[in-house]
This record gives sequence, C-alpha cells and structure tokens, in this order.
Amino acid sequence: MKRTNNVFHVGDLTITRLDELTLTGTAPEVLFVGDWQPEALEQHRHWLSPQNFDFASGKLIQSTHAWLVQSPHFTLLVDTASGNDKERPNKPIFHRLQTDFLAQLERAGVAPESVDYVLLTHLHVDHVGWNTRLLDGKWQPTFPNATYFFSQTEAQFYGDSESDNPAVVGNRQVFADSVQPIIDAGQFQLVPAGGGEVLEGIRFTPTPGHSIDHMSISIESQGEEAFFAGDLLHHPLQVYYPELNSMYCDFEGIARASRLWALHHAADKRVTWFSTHFADSSVGRVTQRGNDFQWTFLQA
Repeated sequence: MKRTNNVFHVGDLTITRLDELTLTGTAPEVLFVGDWQPEALEQHRHWLSPQNFDFASGKLIQSTHAWLVQSPHFTLLVDTASGNDKERPNKPIFHRLQTDFLAQLERAGVAPESVDYVLLTHLHVDHVGWNTRLLDGKWQPTFPNATYFFSQTEAQFYGDSESDNPAVVGNRQVFADSVQPIIDAGQFQLVPAGGGEVLEGIRFTPTPGHSIDHMSISIESQGEEAFFAGDLLHHPLQVYYPELNSMYCDFEGIARASRLWALHHAADKRVTWFSTHFADSSVGRVTQRGNDFQWTFLQA
C-alpha cells in the first residue's frame, strides 16, 4: 500500500479520498455515551495527534469523506458523503452544504459520467448525499451511467413510508432525496441479506449494528485487500476498546459483534482499512496481540 497526499494504492487500485467535512466538536463521553471510561483517554494520549484529538478542548476530531476507487477495469465510489443543497434542518452540520466535492472528483480526472459503480455501506445521511444532485429543481442521479449497489434490507427498512420507527422517521428525508431518485431511475442493484460478491473481486459482508443491515466492502487486487469499513468505527480509540459503541449505533449488541469480526478479519488478512470518519490519513492497519488490537495510521 502506497500513499501520495490523499491518494493510496492497493494492488492495481488507485484510491483517492474525497473530503467533505472536518468534525471537531464531539467529546468522547458524548460520542461513546454510556460506555466511556475517562481513564481510557489518558492511556492513549501518547499516540493521539492534533489531527484526531483536540488537546485544548479534549474533544475528538472526525471527518466525513468518500472514496474514489480506480482500476484498469472500473471507476467507482464507496459511499457518497452528505451532498450539497440537501435540506437537513434536524442535522444542521449537513444542512444545505456547499462543498467542492465534484471539483475534487474532477481534479482526480473523473467526470460524473465516467463513474461505473457506486457502492453504499448503508443508507445514512453522510453516506448517500452525493447519490443525487439538484438539477432543474429535481433530485437527479449525480452519476448518470453508474449502477448503485446497496442493501435490500436497508432499502425496505428506510423506504417504509408507514413506519414509525425513530431510525426510519429520522432518515425519511434522506431516503426521499438521495435514494428514492436512484430507484426511480432504475440505476440500482440490491444486495441481498448475507451479502456476497457483486462484481469480480468486490464483496459486501454484513456488519450490522450501526444500522439495520450495514455492510462492509472488500475490494481485492493482486493479492491485497482494500477494506471499506463504513461506520463500524467512528474513532481509532474503538480499535483498542471494541466494546465501545458510538451514539449512532442503532443496534448495540450486534454492532459490537460486527466490530470484533471486522477487527479480527483486518488483523488476520492484513487488509488496508479505509475508514469513513477517522481524521488524519483515514487509512490504516489493525494488528492483534493476544486479545488486544492496535491501530496504525498509514501515512505518505
């Protein structure tokens, strides 16, 4: 694995981070509500950096971004961040954003029309936003020639207009402007419960808990694996304390089991782990000693 600025290489894959937001306002006792022990922070201050921890305020630093993956055979995105112009009054940090996301894509040499696939780990606000953009007053697919892959279970769950489940109600506008237009355009393929290989060398693996059918995505190339973990982890401290759920985990017990599976998988297979909310390089490796895991950021 090599990195140049925001560009990484795994096998013959070129993987570029498309940045959206830096999030600086979350205290650990808020992010890890109910589970956090203050002494954990003191034990790990030695490896925390100003890129992932604000030493002055004691708050964790996170980010939102998407991943552009290019190979000789395809161009794809893993998740699509939060999007521009979206009405998110109940989530102000994502409300009516104006970012240079598409300009970053262009600087990477990719036009929206050139994207072949969009792979979605789950259907939350900060993972599906650039699925669509506002054109002529209508939400239309940002990537008009792409096939979008996402969980059948999540599509049914979040698309249930009669549900009063708080997780569905809170995500209803997101589904309406960022998922339903993809369905209406017929540009989608549903991933069944249980996941599986959707394209040669590209596999969805169920890692539920953060959301009802969250999936992690593995892309293999030349004997190496790029592992896109979605929201299994929200900060690298969770590598050391995998029992820690974030405030965003809808199904806590299952989330812990999924996190442990992924950490074991990452350590055993020596995957390159691509995170969605880690600041710093956002990429690293997991190693295991006994029952303990360790995170190492991969830098240029």
